[in-house]
Amino acid sequence: MCRNIKSLFNFEPPVTEEEIRAAALQYVRKVSGFNTPSKANEAAFLAAVDQIAAVSSTLLNSLETNAPPRNRTAEAARARARSAQRFPR
Repeated sequence: MCRNIKSLFNFEPPVTEEEIRAAALQYVRKVSGFNTPSKANEAAFLAAVDQIAAVSSTLLNSLETNAPPRNRTAEAARARARSAQRFPR
């Protein structure tokens, strides 16, 4: 999985549409190899982002779990700690 795509399921507060779209954009960038598409490919690129965001939103809304929601702040702090260990300054 691309490192920039974060898990979006089972968090408190719940995922936003902006976060879903950002993940879809990262996915399309990774798959297409384009950070910014050319004018000729822009429509297809943006359509793919919209479709993947819609499917992702449907998926996230249909998933169920018995696990308690994870705290975004705590997860971000853990990620920063792991990063600091991996890449000391």
